[in-house]
Amino acid sequence: MELNAAFAARSYGAARPITAPDPLGGAREGAQTAPGRFAETFAQTLGQAEATAREAMIGGGDPHALVAALSEAQLAVETTVAVRDRVVEAYLEILRMPV
Repeated sequence: MELNAAFAARSYGAARPITAPDPLGGAREGAQTAPGRFAETFAQTLGQAEATAREAMIGGGDPHALVAALSEAQLAVETTVAVRDRVVEAYLEILRMPV
């Protein structure tokens, strides 16, 4: 196989659309990305826990529902913190890579 400038330019031109950056920068309409969906679910979970806690404090809520909602919110917060820690750890690992 002969490699010449024309072949290299043609190959680069064919591969360029694959490697071209996303014009939207990864942002899709709404929260279509995984982090966006994760953030929406997290916010909904905390909102439901707050609403259940508010009802329980006023006196009209079920104590069992309150415990379940608070446990769910605690699990959501712990999961979010674990994901954040992994992202920070990966970022620091990238910073330690030699150039």
